[in-house]
Amino acid sequence: MGSKEGNIWSVGRRDFLTFCLSLITAMSLGDISCVGVNHATETKFPEGRCGEKKNMKKVLVTYASKYGSTGGVADAIGKEMCTKDVAADTVLIKNAGNISSYQGVVIGSAIYMGNWMPEAVDFVKKNRDILRQVPVAYFLVCITLSQPTEEKRTKVLSYMDPLLKAVPEIKPIDIGTFAGVLDYKNLSWLNKKIMKSKGSPEGDFRDWNAIRAWAREPVYSKLVG
Repeated sequence: MGSKEGNIWSVGRRDFLTFCLSLITAMSLGDISCVGVNHATETKFPEGRCGEKKNMKKVLVTYASKYGSTGGVADAIGKEMCTKDVAADTVLIKNAGNISSYQGVVIGSAIYMGNWMPEAVDFVKKNRDILRQVPVAYFLVCITLSQPTEEKRTKVLSYMDPLLKAVPEIKPIDIGTFAGVLDYKNLSWLNKKIMKSKGSPEGDFRDWNAIRAWAREPVYSKLVG
């Protein structure tokens, strides 16, 4: 009995310490609203291809997402690019494979713990030799932008600094910043308490018009225009 109780306590204590570390990190960033809350009401991670005509320029739209919200943004970007006679492949970063055949690349990620997700950063580092030879655009999705202000946008953009410093040879043509989704059902009870105490509204705050407009200008005109 004592051993079992000890094991239960050990697991509970480990989980508690892990959460505390995450919370301390978030507080040190001055922004808890991007910690584990970029959740979507759907759990789909869309992938697809459009634009198959001969001699079309090929663009890759690839993304990292925890719960599908960022995938929806990537899907909208890819489909908008295809309205401009571009062949666009939209894929999860883990499925991107060889990217040498693309004439342009759009890379996006949810913001988690004040950063792009690790797999998105790793993708850029791994493919740096190819990416520095083609136009590249970055985008991020963060619930902080559900209440957009210039101050918040500047703060959210600063989350890209570690990547920009780590791979300085890749100079993005633009960095899109978009609001995400906050679904309280996807949060732990403590994160839910924190978010509610901050007055963070629940809902889907993705601005589809703004997302499509970004895909047209500046992305399309600078990527393949």
